[in-house]
Amino acid sequence: MKVSLFITCLSDAIYPRVGEAMARILSRYGVKLHFPEAQTCCGQPAFNSGYWDEARASAKTLLEAFDDSDFVVSPSGSCTGMIHHYYPALFKDDPVLLEKTRRLIDKTYEFTQFLVNVLGVKDVGATFPHKVTYHPSCHGTRLLGIKDEPRVLLSNVKGIEVIDLPFAEDCCGFGGTFAVKMSDISGAMVGEKVDHILETEAEVLVGMDMGCLMNISGRLHYEGKPVRVMHISELLYEGVK
Repeated sequence: MKVSLFITCLSDAIYPRVGEAMARILSRYGVKLHFPEAQTCCGQPAFNSGYWDEARASAKTLLEAFDDSDFVVSPSGSCTGMIHHYYPALFKDDPVLLEKTRRLIDKTYEFTQFLVNVLGVKDVGATFPHKVTYHPSCHGTRLLGIKDEPRVLLSNVKGIEVIDLPFAEDCCGFGGTFAVKMSDISGAMVGEKVDHILETEAEVLVGMDMGCLMNISGRLHYEGKPVRVMHISELLYEGVK
């Protein structure tokens, strides 16, 4: 099967190690990730700001880039959620592109979804002897229904101590353009999130979306708190290296 990596903007430009970790984990199960170089932004920033024509142009590029892929895997619940829930609105008046959208939706998965639900992998054989707390990102949880998959993978890591994050369901305040337009509110929200993380006394914060993790990591750094922030693919790969 042809499995393609949808790297997303943040992972591609700022956190390429996340894509590398995904590729190395999946290669252990015979999956050689294909990387269509034509891929671009999912269009979410433009869509959320009301620029639907610009978002539609980005979306068309992705439809073409992944047209011949059997599966598309992404490290971001946010960008995957954009495809699943908002692409149909962009192409509701174009039957040809709407059908392409439906095909893309059917084969596009967030990383933990693909690993657990498609490949049937719940234990990668990792060892990670640290205290960890998990932040479930809004889009992955609410738009894609991702709840058990990351927790199942973490529960099978040897030596790990997973500590429940108080008010884990609360948003971190990033929200893409929201953090720019409503910076005061966003700052208060991430401040609360960091306070709850520190309550756990965890050494590591893990999540499945680099937008949220970038926001939280920035606040932790600003406050001088030595909590390591990792995408779940990085934690799993570090545990099996």
